[in-house]
Amino acid sequence: MPTKKIKRGYRKTKYILYKETLVDFKEHFWAFVGAFVGMGIIAYLQYNAFPKEDFVFLIGSFGASCVLVYGVIQSPLAQPRNLIGGHVISALVGVTAVKLFPDMIWLASAVAVASAIVMMQITKTLHPPGGATALIAVTGSPAILDLGYWYVLSPVLSGALILFVVALIFNNMTANRQYPTNKKFTKLKTKFLNQIKFDKDN
Repeated sequence: MPTKKIKRGYRKTKYILYKETLVDFKEHFWAFVGAFVGMGIIAYLQYNAFPKEDFVFLIGSFGASCVLVYGVIQSPLAQPRNLIGGHVISALVGVTAVKLFPDMIWLASAVAVASAIVMMQITKTLHPPGGATALIAVTGSPAILDLGYWYVLSPVLSGALILFVVALIFNNMTANRQYPTNKKFTKLKTKFLNQIKFDKDN
């Protein structure tokens, strides 16, 4: 039954949020460090690259990603496929929308966000901040609009990759945290930790 699935999903989400944000103080510490480093690098690199209004919007989009990638790391929406794919696909959609409707910003904005959501759903890369990334491609200053599809590579892809690399480092600093959550990475991390333990014992 759809209702049972919704209730089960709601309970699972509540558990993940509770486990990651309320139980262990270490979670707060590593979430802070990861977000600080990831956001700090992006802000530093982009501060002088774009006009102030673009900087604010871009940082807002990546800031929302930080909440997921460092604060709720077990969420499906925070996984690398979603983080990188969601931003990149949304950026592509946004640039395409503004090229199709260059003189109708209201229409381009609506098409960009709505299409980005559907494309992320189809590709299984749903990442809520992607909606903002698509919108920025349409409503940004001339500096953003002049980038065209280069917008997809920088600042979008480069920013998402920075968040991802920082997440790989700081979300795996303790045995209780793991990012990403797929089984292959779990086996790899376990093997790595066992090897370190073996080396120490010998």
